[in-house]
Amino acid sequence: MELKPDTERLVQEEIRRGHFHSVDELIVEGVNAWREKHQVESSEPRPRKRLYDLLTQPPFAGSELTIERQKDDPRPIDLG
Repeated sequence: MELKPDTERLVQEEIRRGHFHSVDELIVEGVNAWREKHQVESSEPRPRKRLYDLLTQPPFAGSELTIERQKDDPRPIDLG
């Protein structure tokens, strides 16, 4: 990849200041910021939210739902 001298200087300055650790990190962050600004979906799948997280964040937060998480106990499986 070829960069203009001014662009290369800008990139190296941001790395030197510690805002990024590599050119790759700077490019990834820049592309992600652009996608977010322009509401462009990434081809990478989004992490799935747990039901608890969904129900405790807006718009459901404060809706007086009583949510208690049960301990995840393994269920016995009959293989016979």
